[in-house]
Amino acid sequence: MSYYYKLGNIPHKRHTQFRQANGSLYHEELMGIHGFSGIQSLLYHLHPPTQIEKILFEKKIEIAYVEQGGLRPHHIPTASVVEGGDAIASRLPLMGNSDVCIYIARPTEAMQYWYRFAQGDEIIFIHDGTGILESQYGIIRYQPGDYLVIPTGVVWRILPDPNVAQRMLVIESYGHIEPPQRYINRYGQFLEHSPYNERDIRPPEELITYDQTGEFEVRVKARNHITSFLYRHHPLDVVGWDGHLWPFAFNIADFEPITGRIHQPPPVHQTFNAPGFVICSFVPRLLDYHPAGIPSPYNHSNVDSDEMIYYVEGNFISRKGIERSSITVHPSGIPHGPHPGMYEGSLGKEKTDELAVMVDTFHPLKLTQNAVSLEDKDYVYSWLA
Repeated sequence: MSYYYKLGNIPHKRHTQFRQANGSLYHEELMGIHGFSGIQSLLYHLHPPTQIEKILFEKKIEIAYVEQGGLRPHHIPTASVVEGGDAIASRLPLMGNSDVCIYIARPTEAMQYWYRFAQGDEIIFIHDGTGILESQYGIIRYQPGDYLVIPTGVVWRILPDPNVAQRMLVIESYGHIEPPQRYINRYGQFLEHSPYNERDIRPPEELITYDQTGEFEVRVKARNHITSFLYRHHPLDVVGWDGHLWPFAFNIADFEPITGRIHQPPPVHQTFNAPGFVICSFVPRLLDYHPAGIPSPYNHSNVDSDEMIYYVEGNFISRKGIERSSITVHPSGIPHGPHPGMYEGSLGKEKTDELAVMVDTFHPLKLTQNAVSLEDKDYVYSWLA
């Protein structure tokens, strides 16, 4: 995001003396992207954030993708994915490429450590569950339908509410996630035609400062490794911060659909942009109102992109046999479109109640063995009448 926000106590002037009650200086930290030319925030710590006590371990992360062979559409039901572990340990990688990796996670435990993804930004879409996203910027209480957008470098952990089932779609970007530029004016403000704006964005709501000494673990994922660092002081010792770079929540229910007399193309559903892919939100909406309009999507060829759709809730106007939390992948190179009967069957319908998250990538998606083992192998033939 790119609008100014602040929490806690900060000095009147940046990079100037800001003293604690005991007379010592607070420790200023600049967190920014694109060197010193992108958006940034300034944080003020009780203790230097650089004091590594010990490196506990280094673990190489290798995601094994299977040989895909020829082109084919895929249907991957994920309802049966086993729950267990915390929000990182429970991640099951399903597909990815050089720009993005997509996971399903069903955590049952609170994270006992903090985590930083230092290769890019992350989005965690909350399908089921409630809890807290905790970071040095403060806490965000999450709920079903939330996109949790976490910029690179943020130290965070997820604390699910006890005895509340959790289901998450995780989108790990090897770059920065932003609103589409066509929604933003040159000052960084959302334009009037944007399907969401600043009022829909939920920044951290409460800053809790910890002044504790002990053993605190922070795991950092970077360069395809996870390195575990041990610190003597609590990592969430920030007394205040301000700037334009911070984690936030945006609920899919606050995305206002763009509709028209005839069927609108997928870009009207775009919610976020990232290097090599886009994220779209399909939400309940009124359908086309031209007297001869066909509400169902038309057949189309993904000439330059692979299309992944995660089905959240509702009945889909173009698909049969799709379950809650199913994933479909339609690769570039072959056309796809509505299932038999759905094209004609959509005539006269006035609205849809479907809810889904779509990721369109501009490089081919590769599946993992996890995805292949879940796959409905007959999906490729489901367009036969």
